[in-house]
Amino acid sequence: MNKILDAKPEKKEEKEELSLRPKKLSEFIGQNKLKERLSVFLEAARNRDECIDHILFYGPAGLGKTTLAMLLAGEMGSKVKMTSGPAMAKAGDLAAILTSLKKGDFLFIDEIHRLNKIVEEMLYSAMEDYVLDIVLGKGPSAKTVRLNLEHFTIVGATTRIGLIGGPMRDRFGIVSQLDFYEDSDLTEIVIRTADLLGSQISRQAAKEIAKRSRGTPRIANRLLKRIRDWAQVNSDGRIDVDEAIKALAMMGVDDQGLSDADRKYLDIIAKNYNGGPVGVENLAAALSEDIGTIEDVYEPFLMKKGLVKRTRQGRVLV
Repeated sequence: MNKILDAKPEKKEEKEELSLRPKKLSEFIGQNKLKERLSVFLEAARNRDECIDHILFYGPAGLGKTTLAMLLAGEMGSKVKMTSGPAMAKAGDLAAILTSLKKGDFLFIDEIHRLNKIVEEMLYSAMEDYVLDIVLGKGPSAKTVRLNLEHFTIVGATTRIGLIGGPMRDRFGIVSQLDFYEDSDLTEIVIRTADLLGSQISRQAAKEIAKRSRGTPRIANRLLKRIRDWAQVNSDGRIDVDEAIKALAMMGVDDQGLSDADRKYLDIIAKNYNGGPVGVENLAAALSEDIGTIEDVYEPFLMKKGLVKRTRQGRVLV
């Protein structure tokens, strides 16, 4: 897969993204209906002087789940601690984090669907009753110690909500989906990011980048940075629509936002399997990709574009 169109963040991008993130919820571009709901929940929690309910955000990578968690904490005047499902491998990891939380703190858990089962079950009582039961020792002599926790808010994020069991989902008072962005919102994001980066860009160029960004702000910002490089090397550094189109062609991104890998995916179904159906295992083997990448990176956008659909028999071209 063309990494520039993979919405999962790279390590080196995480610090860069911090400088580009808005400081207030009102400055967050896009997801307007979700923002409206969250604003109501925030105001109600502040009026009652309570923590906002636990929140679960789900949707494809790169749409702003982490940013929203940080903004919500800021709006509540609270601190936020960041972790991920894979990082909390043992019960002790969870206990160390939960006991360090102060009243009103936020705990953001990325990839919450990847929590260890034991850790997940420990979270149940912590989220519902703000207590933590720790088992000391083993066998008949084992004892359970109950620790009282400060009231806090967990914000979970996942790209695969189907992997989260009912007992966990039921403990989130607010469950919200983030969807792909409209081109108009992405255009404004590109213009804002260019300004923060000190780059000059025409609105037409920003629209061209937005159109090819797969509905994803992270990809839009990534494309902008690479086009900025192109403009600095091949022209005077200003990004107009012609320079943007040339740079995007160089990166193999077509006018629909499809990459060479996307087109290969579609060609395999069309030519090797007469339009489908074909199992995801066969597609993964033909593309030399793992199944998770096929399901999380390739297919959400191709399905949104109406180019492919999943059936019980396999993937089929539309």
